[in-house]
Amino acid sequence: MSDSRKSVRLGLVQTCATENPSDNLERQIALLRDAASKGANVLCTQELFLTPYFCQSEDHSFFALAEQIPSGKSTRAFCALAAELGVVIVASLFEKRMDGLYHNTAIVVDADGTYLGSYRKMHIPDDPLFYEKFYFAPGDLGYRVWRTRFATIGVLICWDQWYPEAARLTALQGAQVLFYPTAIGWHPAEKEHHAMQHAAWETIQRSHAIANGCYVASVNRVGHEKGAGGGDGIVFWGQSFVSDPSGQMLAKADHENECVLVVDADLSKIDETRTHWPFFRDRRIDSYGEITRRAID
Repeated sequence: MSDSRKSVRLGLVQTCATENPSDNLERQIALLRDAASKGANVLCTQELFLTPYFCQSEDHSFFALAEQIPSGKSTRAFCALAAELGVVIVASLFEKRMDGLYHNTAIVVDADGTYLGSYRKMHIPDDPLFYEKFYFAPGDLGYRVWRTRFATIGVLICWDQWYPEAARLTALQGAQVLFYPTAIGWHPAEKEHHAMQHAAWETIQRSHAIANGCYVASVNRVGHEKGAGGGDGIVFWGQSFVSDPSGQMLAKADHENECVLVVDADLSKIDETRTHWPFFRDRRIDSYGEITRRAID
């Protein structure tokens, strides 16, 4: 990427999923093409877009959905698509690392089709209908950034959204945009909490943009998925969005429809914002040693 580049156009693909992974891959490619046709040059999928959100139950049969990276079908398809369109692609996949070892992983492909590497989700939840610890080992690649043709980007995944440490460590490596492929939604029976839950989700991510003076792009799925375990399922709330370095909302999708969100990001605002709000300058790194402790008794 040239240091003289001042802007980038982000493309966020918010979709629902069918039971057929091949159909979902084809639809995702079509939507990424749509984003690129609108001028987007750094594109991102939602979390685990290839299937409905299978972590609603603990079922060994779902391990068959995983694929190897970078040799798997999806990675190869995205490398070919990126090269054809001249775009950067961030895609969220279920990774089979070896027999019995699986990760929730995002790949990064540069605009010439080069596979740049992966980020493995670090924070793994275990909540009702979000039984991810059954499927995924915690990430072991650390927090990473990639200097792509169009921008220097970092990738974190869903539950990582709630941890300021993850955003800070990624931003300190030079990330201009933090991408968060996401699968988050409401329990239908808890309607009294819906507004509060969504507001908290949006606020914490906008706070990462402010604290780190960078763009945040969160890409959520949408639709009501009941899952294999039955019950009421999850209503994924969509509302994918992009926040600028001062926390201002640049664009947001709605809560129930498929959407290709294309947003311009002025990269010169990063230096401007960090100069006027010099949080990095004023950090007291000498006082943070205890942050690595589970608790301070």
